[in-house]
Amino acid sequence: MGIWQRLLLFGGVSLRAGGGATAPLGGSRAMVCGRQLSGAGSETLKQRRTQIMSRGLPKQKPIEGVKQVIVVASGKGGVGKSTTAVNLALALAANDSSKAIGLLDVDVYGPSVPKMMNLKGNPELSQSNLMRPLLNYGIACMSMGFLVEESEPVVWRGLMVMSAIEKLLRQVDWGQLDYLVVDMPPGTGDVQLSVSQNIPITGAVIVSTPQDIALMDAHKGAEMFRRVHVPAKAYLRIAVEVVRRLLSPSE
Repeated sequence: MGIWQRLLLFGGVSLRAGGGATAPLGGSRAMVCGRQLSGAGSETLKQRRTQIMSRGLPKQKPIEGVKQVIVVASGKGGVGKSTTAVNLALALAANDSSKAIGLLDVDVYGPSVPKMMNLKGNPELSQSNLMRPLLNYGIACMSMGFLVEESEPVVWRGLMVMSAIEKLLRQVDWGQLDYLVVDMPPGTGDVQLSVSQNIPITGAVIVSTPQDIALMDAHKGAEMFRRVHVPAKAYLRIAVEVVRRLLSPSE
């Protein structure tokens, strides 16, 4: 059974390039296209949407085994967000070898962690049907990039993205982690809100370049995190200070 079948993203209903609803995926990989569903698939989507809307705001629940979560975000793409997230995880590990560090890539549409961490392959599944992170440089890593081909686009509608994020947050066997660094997608959209509202976050690092346009979007990102009560540490230049405070909270 392929990894996609085990994930059962969005209740096992998939969208293919052909457009219509299909049975659960038969292989480990498939190009997914967010076109309009019809028939039973459309009804499933409508029911799922109704269920989600009726829940209201989710209650924050810690990720099992994870002590602290640091998110790395940006208002725009291409400003060094993923590079910062990877280096932050490596710096935390290098600072104290007794600490267990994880790196979660929730940039569904453009995952960069597999390439930056020199990792390939699919995560194995535990007996409890949880995905096991891939390991390199002493960092446990999980990314959407492990579940699709590198050249294969992920073209999903919002509800399927939210379902995938929920799986990445709740169906990964991290073991015991002192810090989990989360590489967010750029912007201030559904993924950022979903992550911020679902799990307790120690702090957010907002990465930006000095250009005015980039700084404007960085301010918007910081404001979004403030509204959901996440301490926002804006801009790359203070990322080192964020790490110091997390490692030495009494100072």
